[in-house]
Amino acid sequence: MFGTMFWNLGSKTSKQQDLFNAIGVMYAAVLFLGVQNATSVQPVVAVERTVFYRERAAGMYSAMPYAFAQSLIEIPHVFAQSAVYAIITYAMIGYQWSGEKFFWYLYFLYFTLLYFTFYGMMSVGMTPNHHIASIISAAFYSIWNIFSGFIIPRPRMPVWWRWYYWGCPIAWTLYGLAASQFSDLQDKLENNGETVEVFLRKYYGFRHDFLGVVAAVVFGFVVLFAFIFGYCIKTFNFQRR
Repeated sequence: MFGTMFWNLGSKTSKQQDLFNAIGVMYAAVLFLGVQNATSVQPVVAVERTVFYRERAAGMYSAMPYAFAQSLIEIPHVFAQSAVYAIITYAMIGYQWSGEKFFWYLYFLYFTLLYFTFYGMMSVGMTPNHHIASIISAAFYSIWNIFSGFIIPRPRMPVWWRWYYWGCPIAWTLYGLAASQFSDLQDKLENNGETVEVFLRKYYGFRHDFLGVVAAVVFGFVVLFAFIFGYCIKTFNFQRR
């Protein structure tokens, strides 16, 4: 669906609006797929947690091995989902054919979907049931949406709110996806004669030489959400007797 809706937009970089459109594709895909992953995993984790309480009481296994297994089992099928989506959309949207750029595209997409999945699991681990978890999650999705850097770019945010941009997972994902695809381009824009690299640095604050840090932070969100999920499973007990 995304490939047909945004056909060949990634290859157009001659105007500012072309770049807005191409980055908008990334923004829409991350939110749509990420929220879908987080939402779909919540009822499953809630049901399995009830079984875990019974097995733990019987002395079958402890919390950390259970949490580790729950996190580990998500890795292969999220990778398959990311790979299928990346291969199809990368070609249809028309991003530059480069092994390095495709790797970054797949990397950020994969770990983004993974941290969304772990976030869904974490929200269930912190709350009594998946209904409350979905309500709380929706609030954070809205906040992440606002501070993602697409609706309001970071340089245009009020100074007193700009700090939260760096704490927003989607902002780091969008930074990584956009910077890896466009921030090294020297093509000049028709509007003002600036290169794509200069425009993205001035308007969004994206720098290609910052990609390594961005990649590490996105991976860090995966580890953080998985760790909090394990801690919550070990510490909190919402069992009703």
